[in-house]
Amino acid sequence: MTPSEAFVETLVANDVTDIFGIMGSAFMDAMDIFAPAGIRLVPVVHEQGAAHMADGYARASGRHGVVIGQNGPGISNCVTGIAAAFWAHSPVVIVTPEAGTTGIGLGGFQEAKQLPMFQEFTKYQGHVTHPARMAEFTGRCFDRAMSENGPTQLNIPRDYFYGEITTEIPQPRRVDRGAGGTRSLDEAAALLATAKFPVIVSGGGVVMADGVEECKALAERLGAPVVNSYQHNDSFPASHPLWAGPLGYQGSKAGMKLISQADVVIALGTRLGPFGTLPQYGAAYWPAEAKIIQIDADHTMLGLVKKISVGICGDAKAVALELGKRLDQLTLTCDATKAERAATIKAEKESWEEELTAWTHEKDEYSLDMLEEHKNEEGNWLSPRQVLRELEKAMPENVMISTDIGNINSVAHSYLRFEKPRSFFAPMSFGNCGYALPTMIGAKAAAMDRPAVAYAGDGAWAMSMGEVLTAVRHDIPVTAIVFRNRQWGAEKKNQVEFYNRRFVAGELDNENESFAAMAQTMGAEGIVVDQLDEVGPALKRALAAQMDEGKTTVIEIMCTRELGDPFRRDALAKPVRMLEKYKDYV
Repeated sequence: MTPSEAFVETLVANDVTDIFGIMGSAFMDAMDIFAPAGIRLVPVVHEQGAAHMADGYARASGRHGVVIGQNGPGISNCVTGIAAAFWAHSPVVIVTPEAGTTGIGLGGFQEAKQLPMFQEFTKYQGHVTHPARMAEFTGRCFDRAMSENGPTQLNIPRDYFYGEITTEIPQPRRVDRGAGGTRSLDEAAALLATAKFPVIVSGGGVVMADGVEECKALAERLGAPVVNSYQHNDSFPASHPLWAGPLGYQGSKAGMKLISQADVVIALGTRLGPFGTLPQYGAAYWPAEAKIIQIDADHTMLGLVKKISVGICGDAKAVALELGKRLDQLTLTCDATKAERAATIKAEKESWEEELTAWTHEKDEYSLDMLEEHKNEEGNWLSPRQVLRELEKAMPENVMISTDIGNINSVAHSYLRFEKPRSFFAPMSFGNCGYALPTMIGAKAAAMDRPAVAYAGDGAWAMSMGEVLTAVRHDIPVTAIVFRNRQWGAEKKNQVEFYNRRFVAGELDNENESFAAMAQTMGAEGIVVDQLDEVGPALKRALAAQMDEGKTTVIEIMCTRELGDPFRRDALAKPVRMLEKYKDYV
């Protein structure tokens, strides 16, 4: 066969049916036979969007997401998207055709050193060293993406697609991670047997392992409240009596108050990232004296962020199952207080829900000033918290939601509740703008039977709104909610807190722009909402159009300039000026 055939046949062996990218001459010989191999290349507007789509596809399906582009600029455009996939632990394979071997180093057209670009954001980098090894390296990149829970790079000199080789197509290899070591499992069970107030942190590893049911069983055996790790709101069903909501920025006060009482924390499938355990709402909630049992498939994460008492390297599902078996054979100290703790969990959740419902607008001085200004401004402007509550009430149970980075999107964490895993897609700790729309297009491509919704602020939306064309052109319908508050809210909040409201480059006001109208020019539906009682009906109408008619809709919601808490007050310091010309800038 030819190396192109070996490449494509290895994709087929790994069940690849969709690839996201922009066509290029560097891989055109292989692209020419995608169709007879049953592979669809989805052409995007920008390659960053392609990488995000591959991320969303992988996270929604549990299979590989694949992205490809032209050597040089097409590949360099993907770096941000692959970085986001890295921190989401997504098995994305980026195929990077590069300049031909006879011209490397001569500074030819679209030449770049492509391996260094991705070395910080990939689990493995395969560089095809000879055409005869095409299938070998391709298969290895797919295997390693799954075994390492993260992106891998397949770098192919463009002349290596041609020629004649004899090769064998490798079959996929999948690692059986297992439940960890017997000693660590026994230590964890012994520790839990004496726990008085155990709490489970359910992380992304639970979703990736399809271990929600096992997590539920473990929680029920212990009578333990379950909090979601940061931006993993889909790691435990919100309707379950033991669910207590997400930790981290703009998370659940109920979950934070409950975990603050813990004497033993089970960190199930989470690295306990630092951003997800910082103080919130003016209070530190992490239980500094609690003993921690951490379970992670990556042994390098054990004890990395928090001091732990027991570390178990294993699959979250398998570990939860094995722990449950051990606990079933034991009498636990916490057995005697199940009813009491259940009442505490219920009371904390009810209190938080009442507070959320009453929290119709932000109460800080700046936001109150903005509300006063809006009274003298033409048009009607809705408070983000009220909008988010209305959206929450209108969401179907089976929905998938992606959020961009930003102030309103982060406040949304308090209002995003899910019943099943693989439903929530956020940019994780890489925190890049322009994430939500393309990621949701990729997720929708992997799960066409599920309603798909993207949340974005107007700043982040402008970075990626061109991908509406991708959704329309290729019949991958999604619904986008654009919160138009006419500002870069997250960073502007820092200027409120630290720089005496000296706003530099934070305003996005343009009275003539309409994102809904722009969507219509791209072939999508566009709806402007400026009345609170229209929020829920607009979403339901858009989702009906998505699911019944295959239509993409952009809902532009006119929001006040209120701002929630800054992402982290510890990241900035009050300014000090020593030169005379800057003395007033404090």
